[in-house]
Order: sequence, then structure tokens, then C-alpha cells
Amino acid sequence: MNLRNIVFAMALTVATATGALPASAEVETQTYVVDKTHADVSFMVKHLVISKVRGHFSDFDATLQLDADNKLVSATATIQVTSVDTANEKRDAHLRGEDFFNVDEFSEITFVSKSVETRDGTDVIVGDFTLHGVTKEIALPYELNGPINDPWGNTKIALQAVTTVNRTEYGLTWNAALETGGVVVGEEVEISIDVEFAKQ
Repeated sequence: MNLRNIVFAMALTVATATGALPASAEVETQTYVVDKTHADVSFMVKHLVISKVRGHFSDFDATLQLDADNKLVSATATIQVTSVDTANEKRDAHLRGEDFFNVDEFSEITFVSKSVETRDGTDVIVGDFTLHGVTKEIALPYELNGPINDPWGNTKIALQAVTTVNRTEYGLTWNAALETGGVVVGEEVEISIDVEFAKQ
């Protein structure tokens, strides 16, 4: 090793030891927040075995972090459970009560990502999903579209995702049996997310 290489190696060692040269550079990210005027968070559950009931939540917040190549890095979301709406006031009141969501004690549904992965060719966000005070790790398949600029100078992206959870695993166990067999409310709940985000 010549003198120049020796000096360079010594300088590199000193810089690393003193923290002047970080072992790994931080990933620069871009922040996107939900555009509530172009967003839908909805769910679907079987009713009386033969049909489906659909509803949505109207009050929620979400933030995405993207890298310089516009790839998803992380995601967080919070849903206010009191905003549940199935187009039936009596049913919505029942959902907010102790038989189901119990909003007085569990007012929010949250998701906090832990990693973003590709599984069998599908992009998924892996994270902690908390419902009714119970937290479980889920893998949420997603599709990210954009970025694109709208006519008002805003940079937008859109995220679509669909997943299914078993409500009984989160303590939502209320049901009633039918004389002909089966139950009033299905256990599997399909969650559908179709949301635009604006760059900050």
C-alpha cells in the first residue's frame, strides 16, 4: 500500500470513529398526508348468511413516507370509530355500543407499519393493527399510483388496499343464531381503502 492509500485509510478510520462519517446514511423521505375529500375507508360483512352489509368511516387521518424514487417506506393511520356509517342510525348506534366497537372505551382503530415488503410478487405493508384494544400484526396488500400534479399545483398519490380480518380475534364476538342455521353477522370483515394523499 502506497503512502497516499495509507493516509486515506487512516483518515477514514478516524472519521468513522468520531462519527464524522455515519455508518449508514439516513434515507431521505417525502411526506404525504390524506386528502379527505378524495378518500374512502369502507368495510363489508355478511348479514343473515345470504347478503352483505356495507359501511364506511368518515373521520380518519393517515400519513405515508416515500423515498426519493417514490417507493413506499412507511405508513400510519388512525380511524375515529364514532364516525362509522352504514346508512342506518339504529344499526350504527348498535355498532358504537358495547356489543361491538364500544367507542366509549375504544375510540380509535390504528395502523402503524413495521416494514414494506414484496411477497409472491405483491407489495404489502406489514404493521400493527389495533382494533377494540387488541393489536395484531397484519400484512396489507397495496397498490400505489402516482405521483401526479393536479391543476392546483398539488402533488398527489393514491393508495388502494383490500384485506380481510376476523372480528372475533379482536373481541368483537356479538352474534345471534338463526333458526335455519347460521348467524346474523359474519365473522370475516373485508376492509377496503381507496385514498388520495397530498405531498407536504
